Amino acid sequence: MSEVLRPEAVPGFLEPLLRGVVEAGPGEFSSHRVAPPPGTTRRSAVLMLFGEGPEVLLVERAATLRNHAGQVAFPGGRIDPVDTGPVGAALREAQEETGLRPPGVVPLALLPDMFIPPSGFVVSPVLAHWAEPSPVRAVDPAETAAVLRVPVADLADPDNRIMTRHPSGHIAPAFLVAGVLVWGFTGALLSGLLDRAGWTVPWDETRVMDLGAAWAAARSDTGREAAGS
Repeated sequence: MSEVLRPEAVPGFLEPLLRGVVEAGPGEFSSHRVAPPPGTTRRSAVLMLFGEGPEVLLVERAATLRNHAGQVAFPGGRIDPVDTGPVGAALREAQEETGLRPPGVVPLALLPDMFIPPSGFVVSPVLAHWAEPSPVRAVDPAETAAVLRVPVADLADPDNRIMTRHPSGHIAPAFLVAGVLVWGFTGALLSGLLDRAGWTVPWDETRVMDLGAAWAAARSDTGREAAGS
């Protein structure tokens, strides 16, 4: 079954982002910029869902998970055989994680596939408009600690932007917002989206924090605004 993208339905506030995404080249949004090895079959999709405000939907993974515990991410997961493709997988996973209603989501575009070396997955990011927002929550606390609706203005605020240094030495963009640290694949992707949409506000890119210190700084922020709170 083919999947339907509806770029013609983009609202005015998302037009700069959609235009920027369409014009982007392969690998532009990934901090790793590594091509997947031949024969890679581990595929997943994430939903980059933007609502009025604008705001973006993120999830905080449960601290007890084996992989990526406690990390903040876009809703998403593995593409299963029953899925129509990346769009279907992203919507299914987002519904399972947050309880959102898929009919209220308008898929706009697919970004080029990205390879994530730490997990070995090829990820297909789906840009979408939350045309009819529905209540969201952490459906399964064993997998999702919190669901966050983060204003783009908070992400663009220079005070909330840092570079994180992983123990491996890898340095990439990150955000300290809503009482959480957004880093890794999600942080780099959000940074690229802000740039492409023209939403970036000049910030100090020399502000580098070790990953542990950045986690501690995020936890010291008690201003979290989880969806539904």
